Amino acid sequence: MDSFAVEVEDLVKTFGTFVAVDHIHFKVNKGEIFGFLGPNGAGKSTTIRMLCGLLMPTSGKGRVAGFDVMEEPDKIKQVIGYMSQKFSLYEDLTVFENLHFFGGIYGLSGSLQREREEQTLKMAGLPELRDRMTRTLSVGWKQRLALACSILHEPSILFLDEPTSGVDPISRRNFWGMIQQMGERGVTTFVTTHYMDEAEYCDRLALIYRGKIVALGTPSDLKLKTLAQGVMELECDPLITALDLLKREPWISESAVFGNGLHAIGREGVDLEKEITLLFQKHGIALKKMGWIRPSLEDVFVSLIEREEER
Repeated sequence: MDSFAVEVEDLVKTFGTFVAVDHIHFKVNKGEIFGFLGPNGAGKSTTIRMLCGLLMPTSGKGRVAGFDVMEEPDKIKQVIGYMSQKFSLYEDLTVFENLHFFGGIYGLSGSLQREREEQTLKMAGLPELRDRMTRTLSVGWKQRLALACSILHEPSILFLDEPTSGVDPISRRNFWGMIQQMGERGVTTFVTTHYMDEAEYCDRLALIYRGKIVALGTPSDLKLKTLAQGVMELECDPLITALDLLKREPWISESAVFGNGLHAIGREGVDLEKEITLLFQKHGIALKKMGWIRPSLEDVFVSLIEREEER
């Protein structure tokens, strides 16, 4: 079983009658960046807290770094790094004092602790801010500090729970650069997110909705398998009227607003260009542009969610 960093089998978590995580299965390879993608309330944080030994599962099996989530949660805590949505930093300590405090929690001391503190400060780009009070840092810098604190003890597995929520796009991109660097050094990263662009950075993804995993694979595989028929991009006016018309047609599988236009997916065997042209002409919709595009992860996600809603 230890050939995988994380193994989950039939894992369930209920709160009273509410099922937060519903019989999920997956495995995470050592050294990969594994993304857990889903909307708020889908079960992402509940899952990650169970895997980190912070929340006891209701039933099922799970192993992290070879340790059982039911029987050995304290051993799991010793070998992983965990970064929560709130960053868990002490605002009234300086950057360096936060690092030093977390180093002590992880059992570091002496020259090893000093060496790791300097290494992580440098990796996170924080040396010049070491004496700054944490409360004065921007959200992006706090994010870097939180990551530095979580990897001081050189964990083999890093759990990041929506680490870029509320962070500006440039800081998000820089943060993912750091994650990829750690992946190159063999660190396994399990990250939850609801940002589709971030999901593209992952080696593999699990899409979770209402506590269930609805798809699992690489970003490319998910696009090919879910939307093999392709996506039609439309620019038209009026937009919402056009969307309402498409949603009524039996030859449309899915349709949704994307930016200033529409994305439409036809059912198998349909001449989508012809049908859309005729429909819009009949109802006086101005069709400014129409063309096939490569599906995005957002297209995949919307498609899968709509299929789940129809069940």
